[in-house]
Amino acid sequence: MRRNILHIDCNAFYASVEQQRRPELRDKPIAVCGSQEERHGIVLTASYPAKRRGVKTGMAIWQARQHCPELIVVPSDMRAYMRISRLARDIYERYTDLVEPFGLDEVWLDVTGSTDLFGSAMKIAEDISEAVKFELGITVSIGVSDNKITAKLGSDYKKPDAITRIEKDNYTDIVYPLPVEDLLYVGSATSRKLRSIGISTIGDLAECPVEILTRKLGKMGAILHMFANGRDISPVQRTDHVPNIKSVGNSATTPRDLICDDDVHLMLFLLAESVASRMRELVSRCTVVEVYIRDTELNSFCRQRKLQTPTCSSSEIANVAFDLFRKNYHWDKPVRSIGVRGSGLVTADAGVQLSFYADAIKRDKWERIDAAVDELRERYGYMSVRRALTLADPLLGAINPKDDHTVHPVGYFGG
Repeated sequence: MRRNILHIDCNAFYASVEQQRRPELRDKPIAVCGSQEERHGIVLTASYPAKRRGVKTGMAIWQARQHCPELIVVPSDMRAYMRISRLARDIYERYTDLVEPFGLDEVWLDVTGSTDLFGSAMKIAEDISEAVKFELGITVSIGVSDNKITAKLGSDYKKPDAITRIEKDNYTDIVYPLPVEDLLYVGSATSRKLRSIGISTIGDLAECPVEILTRKLGKMGAILHMFANGRDISPVQRTDHVPNIKSVGNSATTPRDLICDDDVHLMLFLLAESVASRMRELVSRCTVVEVYIRDTELNSFCRQRKLQTPTCSSSEIANVAFDLFRKNYHWDKPVRSIGVRGSGLVTADAGVQLSFYADAIKRDKWERIDAAVDELRERYGYMSVRRALTLADPLLGAINPKDDHTVHPVGYFGG
């Protein structure tokens, strides 16, 4: 049975929400940014008038103003963005309960079983686009296809406020010329490997013998070859699927044995960054932090701590994990493997008991910084932003836990 899949992406989401809240900002060049008082304040999202003037995500505020002197800088408000995300989800659920979030501003919908009630997939896409515009005051771009991968290519193809259908009759014309990096799961590390063998477009990837790809990328090469050819059978998970994921973790056997607290501290921060990033992709926070240690004689232990307040802050997760390590490990042997896990996941917008005010402010600041780093790494590659502590050890600091340990959203490969 042919499926009808939509991928919906809220255009310039943070900036659009701010313009909806403050009508005087509409059609103006605005940038939602981190702290203006701090020198490292950066652009998180720019409106389309600002983008046309050269303002890009990840720019320092002073750099953005060089491109656009009249730029209006607006502080971020994650609570407002989560609220609008939830209201948008309510609109999507009028048409299907098969709604799978991919961050705050993107979702997949399977409307295969809805067409008898609401019309064709294109008609449903048009109705959703109008409803979001009328009820929430923001716009969306929607891709329509028979699978999730191609539907996402469709939503990315034309922005803002557009609907793109990609089917067999126009697939090669639209998709083949696109840069290979436009394909989901082709990050900076994978892109470099593909370009090293002459693959620069999705068409190149689709036409490359799968044997060459598997030699270069392992089993992921065969999967990407399938995706490039418009084949994907992964299901759109129901709305209630994500909360059923109870934990997110990452671990590594290190390129050299860890021999001191500083080594462990560095590795825990690297792993915590990837774990926290996964949580943000799932719009979740953890209530428990776990640390796993195995020494050179393969003795291992795991310790955990329940948090007073849920978090997706990499700094908070790393600091808790490091404290657990220091209280439970006495350096009888060097460490060979190390892991961090956040468990007891709750949705990011779940109500929580407020903690000490200063702690809440610090946590919010950390989480906003992490979100900004996510944006920068998505655009410029994982190594574009690094903690200073990783520079102290070139071997350990070069580990890329995000790209080398592929993170898949719910519904892929049993994730």
